[in-house]
Amino acid sequence: MRIATYNVEWFANLFDRNGRMLEDREWSARYNVTRADQLTALGIVFNAIDADAVMIVEAPDQDARRHPTVVMLEAFAERYGIRARRALLGFENETQQEIALLYDPDKLTVAHDPIGLPDQPIDGTAAPRFDGTYRIDLNIDATLDVVRFSKPPLEIAARTATGTPFRMIGVHIKSKAPHGAANEEHERRLAIENRRKQLAQCIWLRQRVLEHLAAKESLLVMGDFNDGPGLDEYEKLFGRSGVEIVLGWDEPKETRLFDPHARIAFGKKGAAMPTTARFYLDDKGRYFSALLDYIMVSPDLRAKGPAWRIWHPFDDPGCYRVPELREALLTASDHFPVTIDVDL
Repeated sequence: MRIATYNVEWFANLFDRNGRMLEDREWSARYNVTRADQLTALGIVFNAIDADAVMIVEAPDQDARRHPTVVMLEAFAERYGIRARRALLGFENETQQEIALLYDPDKLTVAHDPIGLPDQPIDGTAAPRFDGTYRIDLNIDATLDVVRFSKPPLEIAARTATGTPFRMIGVHIKSKAPHGAANEEHERRLAIENRRKQLAQCIWLRQRVLEHLAAKESLLVMGDFNDGPGLDEYEKLFGRSGVEIVLGWDEPKETRLFDPHARIAFGKKGAAMPTTARFYLDDKGRYFSALLDYIMVSPDLRAKGPAWRIWHPFDDPGCYRVPELREALLTASDHFPVTIDVDL
């Protein structure tokens, strides 16, 4: 089975306020890319990766009356003949960037299955449900701060057509960027505050991971973590990244998740860094690449010898050799898909 995660930059802007696709020559939210070009490119990419399930980060905005996310994604899949043609949405959010799943109903069945109770105390038997609140001392001042997900993770109970159950969690962890800073001092304060919140979300997510591992459930955690080595100057201040926390980097092997790209990035100094995203920096006139997107698996799935792939138009020879796919990957989004082939 092939499972993918893909952050589609401003997917919502490719639909009008009534949920109709905008295949026209007007500009999309991507620089110098029309809406028709971005939609066509996305169709090429989704068909090329040919996944049984795709966790879509920044899926179209949910409005149950005017433009339901599920309806828009299924219309997109039908228009471009994508095999993963059914959609699932979890908790909607207020950011215009939903977390949703496109999947092939012939290969698996899925259900949104959130775990935990809303606003459950931190010392409870389970982590709170992801649409609730989490209490943790962020400032080391003996006072519990309240943490929320701006984009609650999508928890999925899945079962293959042959009857194998497994769990998936789709995530879009808070950005650490100090948006809205008025000056350098304000920028530093916001950056530190945002990193604290980002790490708190990862601690909350890690608690849920441990619950699934204790229950001996096969688990994949995937999505955009907005984190990775070398992304900002405040990493050393906090000692660990959010990615390392969710992986259980320093914990016993039986409680660790695994992602080979994270292993390279965090474990081998001087190794060639894998990247999943490419952003243009206006002030520097050049591109910046980063490893932000991961597919982490539980120990039982790692033991099956899965194969990961970053569909990078320049780093992956298979992508580079096909000009249509190479250009589509660059046009469709500022992130590239990550896939895993695993025996389920």
